[in-house]
Amino acid sequence: MALIMSATHFRRSPSQYLCTLTFTVVAIATMWMVATPVANATTFNTDDVATHDHWQSMTLSLGGERHYRAVETHSYSDATLSLNATSGVCDLPWLEMRVTLEQQQGESRTVNLVPTRLRIDERPVIDTMAEFITERGDDGFYAHFYLSDLASLMADMRQGEQLFLGFDQDEREPWYMTFSLKGADAAINRMLTQCEGSGT
Repeated sequence: MALIMSATHFRRSPSQYLCTLTFTVVAIATMWMVATPVANATTFNTDDVATHDHWQSMTLSLGGERHYRAVETHSYSDATLSLNATSGVCDLPWLEMRVTLEQQQGESRTVNLVPTRLRIDERPVIDTMAEFITERGDDGFYAHFYLSDLASLMADMRQGEQLFLGFDQDEREPWYMTFSLKGADAAINRMLTQCEGSGT
């Protein structure tokens, strides 16, 4: 757990680390692999984009469907960290990381379930799991996090400076990523305000 405190930068991009991680877990991936309904990746319209230092807030829409996002795009050229909320269920946001791959994926599937550590600054480490998924027609590799107290995490994100992630790789050293929280407070507040206001 202490290792996550010292991880601040990578010399390789997240997609290069992702390839290493994917090869490491491929032997056990089949145990958790779950086929999801085949569907083309959906492209949402992006509106109301605002910049908040290293973060942005925006609205994603498609027909009557509305999602609100606070996203950090500053730390990596090929990876983002985002908090997302959906109109009508604004009290159930979710945390997601996306890494851009070299090509669009041929199928939607759950690749693996990986033990993960999450930490904000010097606060206690949160031990959790991350579900790695791909979506057909999308060039992204997504990590969705199982978090029992996202409200507390969001409060810490609003006050913190950096968010550290560590993904287990069996016998190898964990795969670390670090995201800036500069501007997260304003981005999260705007995301929630827009989501809550969408129902009125």
